[in-house]
Amino acid sequence: MTQPPPDETPAEGTEAFQPLTGGCLCGAVGYRISAAPIDAGYCYCRICQKSSGALTLAWLTVAIHGFAYTHGNPIRFHSSPHRQREFCGLCGAQLAFRRSRLAKMVDVTLASLHTPDRMWPEYHIWTQSQRPWLEISDSLPRHEDAGPDEYE
Repeated sequence: MTQPPPDETPAEGTEAFQPLTGGCLCGAVGYRISAAPIDAGYCYCRICQKSSGALTLAWLTVAIHGFAYTHGNPIRFHSSPHRQREFCGLCGAQLAFRRSRLAKMVDVTLASLHTPDRMWPEYHIWTQSQRPWLEISDSLPRHEDAGPDEYE
């Protein structure tokens, strides 16, 4: 599950989620996460690779009611028939991914958090698209497809 930094570990028996904030590279678009994330993981799908220019993206998943843009308006790109990716229109930073209509969850890029070390990936998904020359040697569960993220 998520790993808080050692100095922010809540007392045993308490559920003290501290909101997360983040935004794009240039600062034009910002967001706030006010609900505890459901999970976090690495994605290797070709759409993530092509939309970011990276071999993998790390995402956290949160209920839609717990995510809001605080300033700026992201550009929305429909990367598949029923899904959209949200980017800064100025610097191009990818911020979020969700259903185009009736979204219940939103995925947010871990690297766009102001404090990305508050969330730790728990699994790898879409490993069938992982580049064969990329080796990541952790012990996290690996899924050839959507794995635990098949919630919608």
